[in-house]
Amino acid sequence: MNITVLMENTALEEGYRFDHGLSLDIQTEKHHILFDMGPSADFAANAAHAGIDLSAVDLAVLSHGHFDHGGGLETFLALNDHAPVYLSRHAFEPHYAEPRRFIGLKAELAADPRMVFVDQSLVIDEELELLTYNDQPRPYVMDAYGLFYEKNGELVPDDFRHEQYLLIREGGRRVLISGCSHKGVLNLMHWCRPDVLIGGFHFMKVEMDGPGLAVLNEAADGLMAYPAQYYTCHCTGAPQYAYLQTRMDGRLHYLATGQRLTL
Repeated sequence: MNITVLMENTALEEGYRFDHGLSLDIQTEKHHILFDMGPSADFAANAAHAGIDLSAVDLAVLSHGHFDHGGGLETFLALNDHAPVYLSRHAFEPHYAEPRRFIGLKAELAADPRMVFVDQSLVIDEELELLTYNDQPRPYVMDAYGLFYEKNGELVPDDFRHEQYLLIREGGRRVLISGCSHKGVLNLMHWCRPDVLIGGFHFMKVEMDGPGLAVLNEAADGLMAYPAQYYTCHCTGAPQYAYLQTRMDGRLHYLATGQRLTL
């Protein structure tokens, strides 16, 4: 499996555009996958710079309904004329950050016939499965950190029912791809127990103080309890990542725009 980071908050080298967002090109034994599209068309420019043909993608996955992951959706649909886009049934619901700042997707794209809406979970084939865990209890509490969705005309704290995860089975291993792990990275490990977890951990708003460090310590200890490797990026936060890395004995790695990972 070969993974190239097409968009992340940082860049590995000059020549790549970077922004707050995420996009991954994933090439497995059977599929060429685009996972998320970043906040703009820049992911496509980075793909061209890396020599990746997005028209060859055979399926796309949108992790959740925030613009920093789906802002480039319209660009992808223009560049690729056949790949279905798998996303949550709730992805196009209005999403906001404080103070009432819209961070959702372009509503008109919901009518595109290539949108494949996922409810609880979906087995694509023997290699790929989409999971939401919406029907599972969350043993670890995860703060919404000022994110909301609109329900009956009112803003309520986001429960992230619009977030889904891609499980890839290849070479006897289970690789879980997550956009932001809004439902809690420890909950994801508890539910799925993958061999490799890739994605943001959404700790960027955790303060580097006593209570905040307690949150990070719990995360580090909980992650180390599993025999897994971790690759993180985007919404984990730079100081939060640096702190976690000191606690995780070489099992936590960072992914930046332009980076290539072979598993």
